[in-house]
Amino acid sequence: MDTLFFDSDDLDLTEDFLSRAYARMQIGSNDPQDSRARITRSAMPSVTVDELDLNFEMSYSVTPLGRICLCLVHDGTIEDHAFDGVRDAFGPGDMVSIAPPDLPYSGRICNARYNITMLETDLLAQVAAGAPGRRPEPVRLTGHRPHSPAAARHLRHSIGYLRDHVLSDPDIADQPLIASTAAQHLAAGVLAAFPNTALTDPTAADRNDAHPTTLRHALAYIEDHADEPITVADIAAAAHVTVRALQYAFRRHLDTTPLAHLRRVRLSHAHADLLAATPLDGTRVTDIAARWGFFHPSRFAALYREAYGHPPHRTLAG
Repeated sequence: MDTLFFDSDDLDLTEDFLSRAYARMQIGSNDPQDSRARITRSAMPSVTVDELDLNFEMSYSVTPLGRICLCLVHDGTIEDHAFDGVRDAFGPGDMVSIAPPDLPYSGRICNARYNITMLETDLLAQVAAGAPGRRPEPVRLTGHRPHSPAAARHLRHSIGYLRDHVLSDPDIADQPLIASTAAQHLAAGVLAAFPNTALTDPTAADRNDAHPTTLRHALAYIEDHADEPITVADIAAAAHVTVRALQYAFRRHLDTTPLAHLRRVRLSHAHADLLAATPLDGTRVTDIAARWGFFHPSRFAALYREAYGHPPHRTLAG
């Protein structure tokens, strides 16, 4: 995990930093002598989460980012934000997608404190539909505001948890399964919140592909690769079907989802590790949970209790 801090009242230095951290941009201020910018970044592969505090009015003109960029405003406003014929303004509590990855944008920051979360566009394809045997097709967001307040709240919560409970602890964030699982959860949250081009309902061909052989291939792949940062798209490719067909097969035959089954398999591995460990050697429940991709301790404890009838620390204690 990488952490980055920036604190300056020099507008030229701020422009240089922002251009390197996001994309080439030009910024301006009516009062460059009073232009304090504070920025904190936490990053893991494919995802960055930044907190920005700009206590002045700053105009911006930015070249395409090449990534999905989400903005959550805490205080202040963002005015005259524009891209490709869209013009909008954002205030406290607003969650938006800044602009499509391939388009420039501009606007004004007005004494604002806000969060910027960026993720690679490929992450959306990893949790959406793809063609069998081929790289998943790109998925595009077709609106810059969430389609419902509830979806926006859920995404805000997901970003907050990622920032405060995953990226805040390097020992957790540096676990490969944690990074992969957290990134997929964020991508799924983005697709659930914003209108997009992903096709989620199974087609007739998908339904035909959702037979027991598909399920056997998928289950075998999960068993063999549970200790690796695999995605739903990886599992679908191993079974030679689309993600939609894979999800339909799991619903039809097991009444679950591929990720839920993967979580169950990883939980069983965590159980085995807890049985083999002892508190005397310094092993902690959180260490084993993180090793198997569980970044939410209370959620891990609840899943474990549901599966094994007692909390994980009791297994560790023997």
